[in-house]
Amino acid sequence: MTTGIVRAALVQTTWTGDKESMIKVHEDYAREAAAQGAKVICFQELFYGPYFCQVQDAAYYEYAESVPGPTTERFQTLAAELGMVMILPMYEQEQPGVLYNTAAVVNADGEYLGKYRKNHIPQVKGFWEKFYFRPGNLGYPVFDTAVGKVGVYICYDRHFPEGWRALGLGGAQIVFNPSATSRGLSSYLWQLEQPASAVANEYFIGAINRVGVEELGDNDFYGQTYFVDPEGRFVGDVADTHHPELVVRDLDLSLLGTVRDRWQFYRDRRPDSYDGLVAP
Repeated sequence: MTTGIVRAALVQTTWTGDKESMIKVHEDYAREAAAQGAKVICFQELFYGPYFCQVQDAAYYEYAESVPGPTTERFQTLAAELGMVMILPMYEQEQPGVLYNTAAVVNADGEYLGKYRKNHIPQVKGFWEKFYFRPGNLGYPVFDTAVGKVGVYICYDRHFPEGWRALGLGGAQIVFNPSATSRGLSSYLWQLEQPASAVANEYFIGAINRVGVEELGDNDFYGQTYFVDPEGRFVGDVADTHHPELVVRDLDLSLLGTVRDRWQFYRDRRPDSYDGLVAP
């Protein structure tokens, strides 16, 4: 298990109006984070586009690309230049008509390590995601990176405890949860769910949410990006509720050993009694 201090970064930002400018904004954020000493960064859900799931319009399929593909490769080059692990949430086209909400993971030397595909897909007003994405089919991978073992869980996934636990059983030390969630829908849960999950599963969580109101609907994305430690404490301040922000924090991974010695949640599991939890 990796120990010691990891300086980690999260980005919350607004939609700029086009894909290329969004990519450039995130390249700038990555460079700024690296200048502050960060060794890992995660962007917001579907980072280079608007949150188009406010509407059901096939025109937005054009935002999908292969993963790995052109955007992944662009950030592989940047990751190698900066010596930074990168988590890149994107719209993936595996083949025409086969689309996923995906996050690519790139190591600090630029190596593409793999991807996570969002498993739980909502279909409610303002979040018409089943129109755009298939449920993920890659399980809950944990990636062995230059900063330790990293997992990804995307937005709506966070409401499902099973995936959080699967990532913990896979050895995750830091789990990133890139999101796009709006003020009226979930803001009262935002600072409850991820801290509780960090405690229950004994790892750090980076929770990311975009900000602003976009032209496709009235979802008011409320930011409040943060890191939380395995004791349920925020690491530094929670980010602003309305404005773009780069969050850079020091995560003391030695705390994981302390917490796991104190609270033996993994030792005291009872998988023999959980059969009913996975019944269809």
